[in-house]
Amino acid sequence: MDLIRRSASEQLDALNRREASSRELTTAHLERITAHPDYNAVITLAAEDALAAASAADEQRALGRAGAVLLGLPITLKDALETEGLRTTCGAADLSEHIPGRDADAVARMRAAGAVVLGKTNTPPLCQGIQTSNELFGTTPNPHDPHRTAGGSSGGSAAAVAAFLSPLDIGSDLAGSLRLPGHYCGVYSLRPTHGIVPSRGHIPRPPGWLTTSDMLSVGPLGRSAADLDLALGVLAGPAPDEAAAWRLDLPPPRHKQLEGYRIGIWADDPFCRVDATTRALLEHVHRSLRNVGVRIDDTARPVDMDSSDRLFRSLMLAGAAASATPQAYAAEVEASGGLSPGDESPEACYLRARTMRHRDWMLAHEERRRLQQQWAAYFGGVDILITPAAPTAAVPDQADVPVSERYITVDGQRRGYWEQTTWLNLASPVHLPAATIPMGRPSEGLPIGIQLIGPYLGDLTVTHVGRLLGKLANVAPEAY
Repeated sequence: MDLIRRSASEQLDALNRREASSRELTTAHLERITAHPDYNAVITLAAEDALAAASAADEQRALGRAGAVLLGLPITLKDALETEGLRTTCGAADLSEHIPGRDADAVARMRAAGAVVLGKTNTPPLCQGIQTSNELFGTTPNPHDPHRTAGGSSGGSAAAVAAFLSPLDIGSDLAGSLRLPGHYCGVYSLRPTHGIVPSRGHIPRPPGWLTTSDMLSVGPLGRSAADLDLALGVLAGPAPDEAAAWRLDLPPPRHKQLEGYRIGIWADDPFCRVDATTRALLEHVHRSLRNVGVRIDDTARPVDMDSSDRLFRSLMLAGAAASATPQAYAAEVEASGGLSPGDESPEACYLRARTMRHRDWMLAHEERRRLQQQWAAYFGGVDILITPAAPTAAVPDQADVPVSERYITVDGQRRGYWEQTTWLNLASPVHLPAATIPMGRPSEGLPIGIQLIGPYLGDLTVTHVGRLLGKLANVAPEAY
């Protein structure tokens, strides 16, 4: 049982050294999941199939055929990823009996690499939420405090890894859906560069669709930056129908040692203020980096947060409209037609984005391309950008409160509910790789972390800096 508390990389090493069999490791994880229903993170169990796959992996290893990268490693999958023969609901009542006949591309890659699928992890309905709760399976609480949220939409994924139910989970991220739960639950998460991990088979869109959001990335959550690299090495590459034409060769980390990096720090911003604990953490990181000789730029800003966030939300809402029923979309079009030109209310902005004409989308896309150029110029002088992951540590669970009435509190001040993801939204519209890494538990015993944003296709630089910065996390809470 001690082995299941180690990272996925360490568990895989133990399998390769024959310290444990895959069946023993799989059994231990299944027993812990069954013994702790209160975590409510793994909501569909594949016990029989998992044990059979584990036994097959042990046979392969005994025969000296351990060529598969993840041979025998137990994992879980976000319930948004279609999994052949295993119920996949994405938290939606309409999909309560949906059993796909085909794996999502990312799932197929994990299986081909020898991973053993333990089951599926909870998500809000159709991934449309930043707290994880639905009428099929209920709420997934934060493993560190059941009164706090695990985040969303990969909340079940992060909770499963944090609660030692699974060493590695594959989830997805559009508006911080990997990174917010990773931050709240105290585990590592990676949103890969958009497009390097195939997303076919992700819900939403509806089952059977070949496309999904042009900002969504499928990626891993684990207990170390090495786990992120391990999963990325399996997941990244051209989609099956593109593999005849090109290969992916990600650039190596920009430097070998921490002191070789040029690091930007964006510690706070008037558009989305962070709390005192988060500011103190960023100050601690700043001091620690300077002490080891890292060159730091804490003044340059790649973009204006306000305009970037508004663009992101418009693109997100426009893309989400593709999954609306014809009747629902027609009603939105009718409602938007009745808006007055000067109406800038939240409802009006929502309707305009949802019913955006294609010309308007092209103009928004042009704005996105210009933002991408600004980021590229910024990363010409900086290797990595450190920001807060969110304004606070995990906020109280509000699953029973209407969304319109939800809010967060930052240093005693009431703030907008959706501001939880504002810092994470920086990377999403411009398709950049980004990770959240835990940096300790100084805030009421809750984990707190930081976000790393890297240059386009600089995923290995992000995970490498994540490994190096992880060493700074081992400090007493009073240090910041």
